Amino acid sequence: MHSIPEPDRWIVLKFGGTSVSQRERWDTIGRLAGERAAEGRRVLVVVSALAGVTNALTAISEGATDAAARVEALADRHVALARELGLDPAVVGERLDVLRTLVSEPRAARRPLDWQAEVLAQGELLSSTLGAAYLSAQGLDFGWCDARDWLQAVALPNQNDWARRLSVACRRDVDARWRSRFAAQPAAMLLTQGFIARHEDGGSAILGRGGSDTSAAYFGALLGAECVEIWTDVPGMFSANPREVPDARLLTRLDYAEAQEICTTGARVLHPRAVKPCREAGVPIAILDTARPELPGTRIDGGPDTVPGVKAISRRDGVVLVSMETMGMWQQVGFLADIFECFRRHGLSVDLIGSSETNVTVSLDPSENLVSTDVLARLSEDLARSCRLKVIAPCSAITLVGRGMRSLLHHLSDVWATFDRERVHLISQSSNDLNLTFVIDEADADGLLQEIHDGLIASGAMPVREAGVFGPRWREIEGQLRRRPERWWQGRRDALLALAATGTPRYAYNLDVVRARARQLKAVQAVDRRFFAIKANPHPDILRVLVEEGFGLECVSAGELAHVFSVVPGLEPSCVLFTPSFAPVDEYADAFARGVNVTLDNVEALERWPEVFRGRALWLRVDLGRGDGHHAKVVTGGLASKFGLLVDRVEAFLDAARALDVRVTGLHAHLGSGVDTPDHWREVCDELGGIAGRIGSIDTIDIGGGLPIPYREDDEPFDLEAWAAGLAEVKAAYPGYRLAIEPGRFLVAESGVLLLTATQVVEKGGIRRVGADGGMNALMRPTLYDAWHDIHNLSRDDGGAPVAFDVVGPICESGDVLGLQRPLPAGTAPGDVLLVADAGAYGMVMANTYNLRALPAESVLVESKE
Repeated sequence: MHSIPEPDRWIVLKFGGTSVSQRERWDTIGRLAGERAAEGRRVLVVVSALAGVTNALTAISEGATDAAARVEALADRHVALARELGLDPAVVGERLDVLRTLVSEPRAARRPLDWQAEVLAQGELLSSTLGAAYLSAQGLDFGWCDARDWLQAVALPNQNDWARRLSVACRRDVDARWRSRFAAQPAAMLLTQGFIARHEDGGSAILGRGGSDTSAAYFGALLGAECVEIWTDVPGMFSANPREVPDARLLTRLDYAEAQEICTTGARVLHPRAVKPCREAGVPIAILDTARPELPGTRIDGGPDTVPGVKAISRRDGVVLVSMETMGMWQQVGFLADIFECFRRHGLSVDLIGSSETNVTVSLDPSENLVSTDVLARLSEDLARSCRLKVIAPCSAITLVGRGMRSLLHHLSDVWATFDRERVHLISQSSNDLNLTFVIDEADADGLLQEIHDGLIASGAMPVREAGVFGPRWREIEGQLRRRPERWWQGRRDALLALAATGTPRYAYNLDVVRARARQLKAVQAVDRRFFAIKANPHPDILRVLVEEGFGLECVSAGELAHVFSVVPGLEPSCVLFTPSFAPVDEYADAFARGVNVTLDNVEALERWPEVFRGRALWLRVDLGRGDGHHAKVVTGGLASKFGLLVDRVEAFLDAARALDVRVTGLHAHLGSGVDTPDHWREVCDELGGIAGRIGSIDTIDIGGGLPIPYREDDEPFDLEAWAAGLAEVKAAYPGYRLAIEPGRFLVAESGVLLLTATQVVEKGGIRRVGADGGMNALMRPTLYDAWHDIHNLSRDDGGAPVAFDVVGPICESGDVLGLQRPLPAGTAPGDVLLVADAGAYGMVMANTYNLRALPAESVLVESKE
């Protein structure tokens, strides 16, 4: 038996319906409560009804014709749980008799609100009775108490009769006498009900949706608890709904205001009403997973060190927009007062508001409003007397939540671009600078959350690397995350330091990595022809390795063509693909003279230089009307892109080709680079197969390259299995064509690192910067594409706890930044060797001598002997 500690050290644990429906979960409740009590705290456990019971009771309270049968089904369920818990079913016999009496008494025919409240209260009374009996039988010092003896409902202004009985608020001011009486109960641990309170007339009152969370918050506030722990069946709040965004991050810490906004705008883990009592009393809230108590969960408190940025994106469906327009509202005193009085009369609360000189548009959230066809009809009738009305439904509200939303607007260009493709009815920015909401047609909302979530992370608007706020991804928690293997250079520190001692900036390449990536792609059976896009890295050793592995080479200039035949002199011309963009005509002539495969993407070249192309075989590059990629500057499809022939001009191209006896034997499309969705290539392949059928002379379909690699430490490797499966599916549908690919970065990016020497370490206005002897002159990708590369200090491998540094170069440009806020050892100093990871693609090949700085050196660190 636990001794009773001081009465002012309380902790409140709330458990939801799934957490109280099985014996093993009750064992977890007992263990968690016992651990808290052993730490010297008084413990109050607040429980919901068994999962699904409140829904059944609601149906009974609303007049279900089979109410008696529903009651007996509930009785059977509670008796079965009693037996599972090893209890005599008589422990709930009296409670079940009360429920049977309520359903059979005369009031049941009329269903008055006080009777409905009594019916709804029985679920929590039953579950708490079972739980207290079981925990006591396990030898725990548990007592049962009736929440209605301690939570008093209070009437709020403008509440209707329904809300005053079935969606009540409770007093939440801290009362020392109340607390003293509560603490006088003899057991060290107490168990009570959520969802119910005492009405001012002495009967039962219901707290409404989320009532158990709110009950726990009220108790926590009244007791001045150390914490209110909400134990549920999910690990906490996430940056998005994991069912829609599997890569959503666990939010490990939020302030009260952010949490309330996230709950209000769509998250169902915690009811927003539960935040305010704890916020006013300064009581932290923790959301934890009953089945996985080892996870960190989400902590909500009032700490001052709130990190700015978007913390979550949420979606609410079923939103109704009411648009009111009239010239009469301009400069009319009291117009809005009259409008909102109309909403008040019909019991409708307004969520979002947008206004202009002649229009006011508001949203009604059906989760908080009794929106029905009749209510809207009556509202419309009233409003039509003063304005022209339009009701738009159903809509979805997409909301970004986080501190400092206004300061983030410049990061949200990708978000604006996403909504540019949808019809936006309303944009609302909160006055407290905590959220930004877009209201669109519900039919357009599917898939948007994933796209916007990815864009927020890529732009830096969602600071997922803030370890104090963002935890693991949902798929990682569920064991679905594919792990990146250790990178080759992590075990070659000494060799790399020795290389750096011979001079930096210096690129170092590992050819074994190139071979490994090549063999991964060779294993994809659906692909018949593989070309390496040498613009990614034309190093002679890399080209020779890839040719040895059976790859052809893809070139985009006459210079690249000359290079490959110089490096691999015996290379068959049929193994070379020439895919230029707006090249001079003599480069096409040179390619034909060499006998390589030539790609063309416009009609005008045929018309202007007919003799160059007459009688030739060509591959045709088409634009499928859209693009994709990790940055706008690598998107190579759509009207804004210079690449490819629009599909609707294919017939014109074929007409010009026939006139010159040009045979179109290949069909090619490449929509962008760094695309991480395996289905992207399957869809491209499928579309090209359809076009190839219309052309009639195609033997090869080229779906381009752009396969991504995991640049960030916690990025996942590309799912090659899913990619291969999608290609096999399409290949089976178009068996008459050879399938070609032309990757670049996938084959070489991870093979290379850039070694630099730190030149200076400077602190300016709280920002730490470490300079290096190479910047945008040595590696252009961060400046050109806002690309991410992990950066490490090789000289201080055990340099202690890291701090954030901006890593910059020596070039006289503000854009000369290799990485912002990179974690490096606090002792980083001039002379240290820095390693920029995954720099084997588009690194040395884009290096330059700007500011008359020398080009980096190159070294092959490991040469494969296979």
